[in-house]
Amino acid sequence: MKNFFHFAERNTTYKKEILAGITTFLSIAYILVVNPLILGQAGMDRGAVFTATALTAIIGTLLMGFLANYPIAIAPSMGLNSFFTFSVCIGMGIQWEIALTGVFIAGVIFMILSLTKVREMIIHAIPEDLKHAIASGIGFFIAFIGFKNAGIIVSNPDTFVSIGNLLSPATALAILGLFLTVFILVRGVSGAIFYGMVITTVIGMLFGIVEIPETIVGKVPSLTPTFGAVFAHFDDIFSPDVLAVIFTFLFVAFFDTAGALIALTSQAGIMKNNEIPNIGRALLADSTAGAIGAILGTSTPATSVESSSGIAVGGRTGFTSVVIALCFFLSLFFSPVLSVITTEVTAPALIIVGALMAMDIKHIDWSKLEIVIPAFLTIIMMPLTSSVAIGLAFGFILYPLTFVAQNRFKEVHPIMYVLCGLFILYFIFIA
Repeated sequence: MKNFFHFAERNTTYKKEILAGITTFLSIAYILVVNPLILGQAGMDRGAVFTATALTAIIGTLLMGFLANYPIAIAPSMGLNSFFTFSVCIGMGIQWEIALTGVFIAGVIFMILSLTKVREMIIHAIPEDLKHAIASGIGFFIAFIGFKNAGIIVSNPDTFVSIGNLLSPATALAILGLFLTVFILVRGVSGAIFYGMVITTVIGMLFGIVEIPETIVGKVPSLTPTFGAVFAHFDDIFSPDVLAVIFTFLFVAFFDTAGALIALTSQAGIMKNNEIPNIGRALLADSTAGAIGAILGTSTPATSVESSSGIAVGGRTGFTSVVIALCFFLSLFFSPVLSVITTEVTAPALIIVGALMAMDIKHIDWSKLEIVIPAFLTIIMMPLTSSVAIGLAFGFILYPLTFVAQNRFKEVHPIMYVLCGLFILYFIFIA
């Protein structure tokens, strides 16, 4: 097992990999609760979506571990499940079965692009400075999610966001968890983020902020209401609205995944000299999970940025992914236990991981305006728009344009000009 996953080469151990897998799982376990709640509003059976979510995560994460040897989880995307429900099904009035067929078609196109290495070529064409900006931007984005989940940052009609009620029990628990985790981390304790979440959960239970589960084992809900629904609606995908939906799923998922993979492989030290080993296999794992997830009954999965929490603990190989998949498998039977893990408990991990990922900002050349402006907008637009893809769009549009303005257009890879044009069309489309 150690030889298969190259433990020695990546300087890791079973202890680090297991702790990393559990940490990532706890950071992303909320998807098992939230995804059914969101897709349920589109008319889908929540129990079936719960099972589909877990199975999709298991299959996708195992593929990521065995094919690419990355310590990364794949799970249904929070942004795309909201788009699926509120924009497509509710906003456009498209039945969830037809929307799910669109997800399946987008996943199949993903697989074809992955097999032809088009996605791999695009990722390798991205300049190194922008790759560091992507990693940093996702760090800021993750930290923002953590602050929001903790209740430290809340919405405000006048200023968009403002400070929350720091004395509310749940927010106070998150703040305490943040200080505890930081203390353990700076003491140099291996697995500090994981231990921080465990201690925070126990404190929350002692003070009645986190519920104590009444039962340990629960029944696995049936997949029947959603399984295979996509196969009955291929004739319905040729309307302009559905084709536009397929394009949006394809475009956003592509660049969300590309951005996440760049950031996470950089954090794990896998990316070397602006090259990411096995990136084609990772993209194939991600796209295959998309097609399988649609068949099972869930919206588009993607490479999970929460994997950064496990990488921060020490996860470096695909064995971490195997542990994550095993945790998702157990979750099928222990859903009552998972349901008590609140976002306030996992928020400190996201905030700290965001800070660790933001360290990549030091590798950007801040002395050149043609790099600074695209990099800065890539970073800042991710948390401001809650979208990795839109942050990428700003950077990918401005980077080639700044070089053209300096008559240095030959220094930019031709693919970057194509991406610039596509993102401009994307903004026109979503407008």
